[in-house]
Amino acid sequence: MFRPLELFIGLRYTRAKRRNQFISFISIVSIICITISVMALITVMSVMNGFDDQLRSRILGAISDATVSGLPGESVQNWQYALKVVEANPHVKGAAPYVEIQSFLQGQRSSGAIVRGIDTALEPKVSDINTHMVAGAFDSLKSGDWNIILGKDLAIQLGVNVGDQVTMVVPELRATPLGAVPRVRGFKVSGIFEVGMEEFDSGLGLINMGNAEKLKSIDGPTGIRLKLDDFYNARSVVGELANTLGRQVYELTTWMDSHANFFSAISMEKKVMFIILSLIILVAVINLISMLMMLVTDKQADIAILRTLGSTPRSIMGMFMVQGVLVGFVGIGFGVTLGSLLSWRLPGIVKWIEHLTGYTFLSPDVYYISEVPSKLDWHDVTWVALITFAFSLLATLYPAWRASRTQPAQALRYE
Repeated sequence: MFRPLELFIGLRYTRAKRRNQFISFISIVSIICITISVMALITVMSVMNGFDDQLRSRILGAISDATVSGLPGESVQNWQYALKVVEANPHVKGAAPYVEIQSFLQGQRSSGAIVRGIDTALEPKVSDINTHMVAGAFDSLKSGDWNIILGKDLAIQLGVNVGDQVTMVVPELRATPLGAVPRVRGFKVSGIFEVGMEEFDSGLGLINMGNAEKLKSIDGPTGIRLKLDDFYNARSVVGELANTLGRQVYELTTWMDSHANFFSAISMEKKVMFIILSLIILVAVINLISMLMMLVTDKQADIAILRTLGSTPRSIMGMFMVQGVLVGFVGIGFGVTLGSLLSWRLPGIVKWIEHLTGYTFLSPDVYYISEVPSKLDWHDVTWVALITFAFSLLATLYPAWRASRTQPAQALRYE
């Protein structure tokens, strides 16, 4: 005979008979509910991962993973030494000095902006702004040429394009025969970039680092921007560099310090969505409990006979737990498969729906991310599968316990 007995009888109860068609129907509904719940949870979490990845890549494409800067208002002391130290760290993939200036720009219209002086030969090691040029050339920033590259939205605000002139006002006074006046310098717009983040497209300009040093009347950069092999380890790398360089002379920060709240909000939204969709799984589990309770009621006579033949309460519990676990396992299998496929093909499916209906879900005129992103994370898939299986297993305990408490004399009284 098939062994173990609990598995044999549990599998037999899953097959529909003439008397229990309704129970089999509820069993199928439970499988479908679990499948849809798991599929929806995997898909939503993949979309959240996609948005997180897109935003992170766009932000980190314009800012550095970590920064070594001088004391407030001062340039980096002995910056050549500091550059050699950071480049010697095995986790640092690239380093580039910069000069940052708070400025006021005047074209046809005016706007405040951060102007960053860079070395065009080193900057691509720490950012990818050079790959987001929509007009002009990134390498046009040469010492003495007084060229400037603007973010696309900033150029629109100023009403300028490539070849136009803008006036830059640095709010740092200098003494003249006419009194203290701010520094003013004219620049030629030699390029326009668009990274897809308002923070940079509407508030950042780039000039040659040598020109920036002249405007600020300093000798050397105000900081060194770093690109790391793993930006998640930025804090530990910065700790190592701080111990080597010294915190009294250098200030070290990471991307987490400047954008921690932003990414924490995304992480919190992901957790909230996980909790909300987990409640849908609980609804499917309730259907599973209902199905098992109806099955226990329907099989009272069978349970009584098995008890008289020597089956223990533990054995009876195992028989009914098998069916509940089987329903959960099948639902999880279908849900993981369909959810993974949907997450993988979601961007293409959304484009097809947009083409079919003529409706754009994320309009480029409104949103910086104009396509629905999706990034399947197998770590999330594993957690979804394990949690759903745990819920399914817990759902079997009470019905199985009730079955094990069946009294043979009472169940067979009217048989």
